[in-house]
Amino acid sequence: MINKKTILSASVLFFLGVFTYGQEKDSIKAHKDTIKTNNVEEVVVLGSRAGARSKTDSPVPVDVFNVKESSIILPQTNIGQILNVVAPSFTSTIQTNSDGTDHLDPAQLRGLGPDQVLVLVNGKRRHTSALVNVNGTPGRGTVGTDLNAIPSFALNRIEVLRDGAAAQYGSDAIAGVINLDLKRDTGKLAGQISYGGNLTPAANDHTGDFDGQNIQLDLNYGNKIGTKGGFFNITWSSQFRNPTYRAGTESGKIYNAYNAIEQRALNDGVNLSSLFTNINNTPNSQQIIDYVHQYAQGVNYFSATQLSDIQNANTFKDITDASGNVLQKGLWSLLSADVTDQELAYRGQGRKDFNMQVGQSKLNNHQLFVNAEIPVSDNWKVYTFGGYSLRHGTSEGFYRRPRESRTFTGLYPNGYLPQIGTDIQDISLAAGIKGNWEGWNIDFSNTYGQNSFTYNIQNTGNTSMRFVSPREFNAGGLRFSQNTINLDFSKKYDVWEGINVAFGAEHRYENFKITQGEEASYATYDVSGNVWNGNSVRPTDFFGALLPGGSQVFNGFKPGNAVDKNRQSVAAYADIEFNFTNWLLVDAAARYENYSDFGSTFNYKLASRIKVAPDFNVRFAGSTGFRAPSIHQIYYNVTSTLFTNNQLLEVGTFSNDSQLAGLLDMPKLKQETSKSASVGFTYRIPSAGLSFTADGYFTRIDNRIILTDQFLRASVPQKAQEAYDQLGINAAQFFTNAIDTETKGVDVVISHHARFSGFKLDNNFAINLNKTKQVGDIHSAGLLQSPQLEKVYFSEKSRVYLEEAVPRVKASLSHTLSWKNASLYLRNTYFGKVTGADIIDVNGDGIIDFNEHQQIGDKIITDLSAAYQFTKNVGLTLGVNNLFDIYPTKNLTASTNNDQFIYSRSTSQFGQNGRYVFARLNFNF
Repeated sequence: MINKKTILSASVLFFLGVFTYGQEKDSIKAHKDTIKTNNVEEVVVLGSRAGARSKTDSPVPVDVFNVKESSIILPQTNIGQILNVVAPSFTSTIQTNSDGTDHLDPAQLRGLGPDQVLVLVNGKRRHTSALVNVNGTPGRGTVGTDLNAIPSFALNRIEVLRDGAAAQYGSDAIAGVINLDLKRDTGKLAGQISYGGNLTPAANDHTGDFDGQNIQLDLNYGNKIGTKGGFFNITWSSQFRNPTYRAGTESGKIYNAYNAIEQRALNDGVNLSSLFTNINNTPNSQQIIDYVHQYAQGVNYFSATQLSDIQNANTFKDITDASGNVLQKGLWSLLSADVTDQELAYRGQGRKDFNMQVGQSKLNNHQLFVNAEIPVSDNWKVYTFGGYSLRHGTSEGFYRRPRESRTFTGLYPNGYLPQIGTDIQDISLAAGIKGNWEGWNIDFSNTYGQNSFTYNIQNTGNTSMRFVSPREFNAGGLRFSQNTINLDFSKKYDVWEGINVAFGAEHRYENFKITQGEEASYATYDVSGNVWNGNSVRPTDFFGALLPGGSQVFNGFKPGNAVDKNRQSVAAYADIEFNFTNWLLVDAAARYENYSDFGSTFNYKLASRIKVAPDFNVRFAGSTGFRAPSIHQIYYNVTSTLFTNNQLLEVGTFSNDSQLAGLLDMPKLKQETSKSASVGFTYRIPSAGLSFTADGYFTRIDNRIILTDQFLRASVPQKAQEAYDQLGINAAQFFTNAIDTETKGVDVVISHHARFSGFKLDNNFAINLNKTKQVGDIHSAGLLQSPQLEKVYFSEKSRVYLEEAVPRVKASLSHTLSWKNASLYLRNTYFGKVTGADIIDVNGDGIIDFNEHQQIGDKIITDLSAAYQFTKNVGLTLGVNNLFDIYPTKNLTASTNNDQFIYSRSTSQFGQNGRYVFARLNFNF
């Protein structure tokens, strides 16, 4: 702690000292190159269709991050994690034990949802992911953009517009817009090879050493095409990432007395599970009982009394009198006794052998991205860009322990840890032509994108299939495709200090597809090996519990879940920017959009910048916005057999056009609508190399779409129960326009650049404060409308995910010092406190209040790296992310799942991997 505070204090003094020094020095003149260096005022094109302007002169707040330069020295290598540490208004962390979400980090801006920020590449709309985040993580129920499908090494810079922009760019841009600007470099081959891992005492389930090894190769090559400015630039990236292990020591019950006897029988060549299929109607009950008597004698830690009770028991069930009093215990009662510690010793095992894999997942990622432009005349050029990404991830679920009915011990006497293998394929291609015709700038383009998730479940089984179960299943998959056609016009007029007129049109086609898995991945089988028809006899374990169907850890998509749906939208927009004088700028935009599945929307925006003094600007903006319900949210559906509270439940996520939704009078999804306002100022002190920006903002979102919690059959009205019975389910959840929210916040950014005695020093401080809260009544509807059911419609857990699972305060202070061929980078990032979603007895008074949650404390993470360029072609970077090995606040015992989740998996701060050390070799030729 002392070292951490010392580094932070030194960092602050460093900033203040240089600020004082900079005031005494004239700024060093530098050649203005806004792409290659931060020495000058950066220009932005995002947020305006009038062309580039300095970011302090923009009427809306825009951050610019020079990825091309910073990639040499930053510890982070993917876009999501880079933004998480350099942009305080942005939040994204690696998830754990969340199925497909393990490989796709939900990203949020200004505390709003992952689906409320629009992503552009080279100014063109990027498609979203195929994955619907339905697990217990921040952003639950949303569909975001897969930022990690684009190699960061392909980027020149990232622009982040922190303001509502749906009137300019269309759906999703409620929180803001992120634009990824691709490299245009020519004439060289550049690359880097990185190796790193987590060096922390918490590695390998808190036994120490090193895990999470990561090897990454990035290559970028560009060359000219022709002599009139044409070029192509191509990037290849390959990443091989090992998992991290952050579980504690499994503290729950693992083996019961039956497991011990079963193992002694196996040692003698007898598999007890082969003697019955359904224990309740097997004809050879006595044979099984005799074997239990025989092999119980081989369990040397049974007490004499325990062994005697077993030998005297000749029934499975307890023998009771007419009043239900137990006269003699049967084998089911006797053999359910916990013998975990003794049996672990007998089998030469430890409790850590039954740990889950908690931490980052295993990942292999390969990416190719291209950016090209070819002039066809003096005024016109054609362009194209796009890429291909293939990511294979392996995450692991909850350990299937031998004592559980979902574990078929006939095949897995020691239980097993099932794996979810996910193949994520991403394809994108944009092409267009742009140029000038009689003063009009014209851009016509077509942008196509596709993202798919295919699930292969491994090291698992369909328990109802018993001995004939495969160990690997094709569970089906998801695919989302999007094609966008844009035609844009803009022209500047020499009226007043200039007027820019822009207008255009857009057509977008979207398709969402769910592909069913193989039969064994979702079906439940009866004792004859046929698919259970609802009446036939099902197999059981020794204790008479029914064996669940479907591939354990992830049930495959059923034929009834398969969909292939599409929709279209058309839009028209107009954007006029008035420079009335050299001190007054006004920008007005309006957009009309019509969707084939829910109707139309009209939105507008008004923004202004007033130059109060040459280096002091005041800016403000107001807008309406919208987010169309994603096609995934409309049509996503899945029904799974889940093991919940020691019982098997058929639980369904149902689409709003489903039969059940109709029977329950659930309303169709409609668009979210928003109203946003912001006001701020920018101030520059050129002589000191300083710039300040501060912006306050307010966003009201009506009819926000959320995923409800599970409505259990027993808790819904009679008519709803009849609808459940028709479909044979025990619980259901839906996407619905459930609530209204308000978000308030402040962004402050301070930048300082100094040049002295051959040194170059860049200091940056940024802080984001935000608060989101639900306002008004819950919009419950249909047969699920009642005060009691509102707690399920928008549950307390859902409220925490929405309001408190991401930091309300986040700040960063970074310094880059360069001298000749050497650079030193130091950054401290403050992550504010968050709230765990679990409802537990936090204060230990024995009473669990409906809103009693654990607070996860605030932390400061320090990153340090150093780079040296040995020659103009070769350089080396060494660094540490999370220098002081800081971890989140530990979970209280009630949230650890038998000491497996030492840290919360339902919040988003900075992850739980600890200290990361790395080396990076940079080269260019």
